[in-house]
Amino acid sequence: MYVVCNDHLEIALEEFVETYEQSPDVYELDQVSFTDWTSPHTCEFCDRHPKYLVV
Repeated sequence: MYVVCNDHLEIALEEFVETYEQSPDVYELDQVSFTDWTSPHTCEFCDRHPKYLVV
């Protein structure tokens, strides 16, 4: 699972496919919510605000 900004979405997609050998689902963080999970405040790869959840 990756939580990333616009600039790092492609890297997250590539790493996910390399690791799991399948394509991920991509969600916009402002469009989804989970009861037992809170989105991190920064991108997985930098200090920017994340926009996407890659799972």
